[in-house]
Amino acid sequence: MSYAVIKTGGKQYRVAEGDIVEVEKIVANEGDSVELGEVLMVVDGDNVIVGAPFIDGAKVTAKVCAHGRGKKIKIIKFRRRKHYRRQAGHRQHFTQLEVTGISA
Repeated sequence: MSYAVIKTGGKQYRVAEGDIVEVEKIVANEGDSVELGEVLMVVDGDNVIVGAPFIDGAKVTAKVCAHGRGKKIKIIKFRRRKHYRRQAGHRQHFTQLEVTGISA
């Protein structure tokens, strides 16, 4: 089984061909193909290639399936006995990708 570790949106993801992953928002239309060039590691059976920090010439291609927003996160700041309370909410944007190929 082959897989790759990629970096996008400040986070690292372990992806294999056919996987569907939710990453930080990427500016692309639904149905578009995107190339993720920051590949940290590629594993193909017993063959392991590790970058320093990235692998030159390696890329992961993926198709944009959808865009969306995650679950709401509540932010609460509270100081007891001080009449201080702040509430806010946040929904993070994401892009859903289907991995179509890994090349190293």
